[in-house]
Amino acid sequence: MEIMSDLTPPKSLLLLLLFLVGFLTSTNATTFTVRNNCPYTVWAAASPGGGRRLDRGQTWTLNPPRGTSMARIWGRTNCKFDASGKGHCQSGDCGGVLQCKGWGVPPNTLAEYALNQFGNLDFFDISLVDGFNIPMSFSPTKSPSGKCRPIACTANIKGQCPNQLKAQGGCNNPCTVFKTDQYCCTKGKCGPTTLSKFFKDRCPDAYSYPQDDPTSTFTCPSGSTDYRVVFCPKGSAHNFPLKMFGSESNSE
Repeated sequence: MEIMSDLTPPKSLLLLLLFLVGFLTSTNATTFTVRNNCPYTVWAAASPGGGRRLDRGQTWTLNPPRGTSMARIWGRTNCKFDASGKGHCQSGDCGGVLQCKGWGVPPNTLAEYALNQFGNLDFFDISLVDGFNIPMSFSPTKSPSGKCRPIACTANIKGQCPNQLKAQGGCNNPCTVFKTDQYCCTKGKCGPTTLSKFFKDRCPDAYSYPQDDPTSTFTCPSGSTDYRVVFCPKGSAHNFPLKMFGSESNSE
C-alpha cells in the first residue's frame, strides 16, 4: 500500500504543473523562419539550432526561447555530407557536420540576435565581421507597428571583393586575413578602415568591423516579435557558388 506524505503533491497536480511549464515555455519562444531564395542550394546553419539543407524556396523554422543570446544564423555553400551528416562545405563550414554545434568558418554572412535583453528588447543585426558569402535579409514579421524595421545586405560583395580579401565561396573581412588590432579591434577602441568601408558602403545596415555598433545594431520589442531570415532576398546580386564537387546532390 502506497503511503503519501502530506507534503507530497498528488501526481495529477505534478502533471498539471509540467504541462503549464511546457505551455509557458512554448508561448515565450520566438519563431525564426529561415528561407532560401537563392538559385542554388544553401545548407542553413544556426547556433543554437543545428543545420538544414534548403533547396530553392524551402524554409526552416526555429524556436529559440526568450533569453537566448550570442546566437547566429548563416548559410553554407557547396556542401557534401554523407548519410551520417559528416562532410564539408566550401563556405560557412561548422566542424564538418550538417548539424552545427559551434560557429561557422569565415567567410560567412551572419544574422545575429539576442532575445529579451536590456529594456525587454531583442537585439539583432547582420554582420560582415566574418566576411560575406550569401546576400541576406533579416526582418521582423510580427511586431507592433513602427517599433522596428527590416535590414538587409544584398550587394554584389562577392563579385566586387578586393583582391586581398577574395576567398573561395565569398569575400573575407580584413580581420580574418590580417589578424591585426587595426582590423580586429582586439585592444581598446578602433575605427573604420578603407577595407571595412568597402563593406559599409555596399551594406550600410551591416556590421563592417567589430565596433561598428551605432549604425548596425537594431532592436524590437521582446516577446511580441518573430523574425524572418532570407538568403538571396529580392533584389540581391545572385553569385552562383563555384562548384566544389561534381553536383549538389548531397545527402541531408
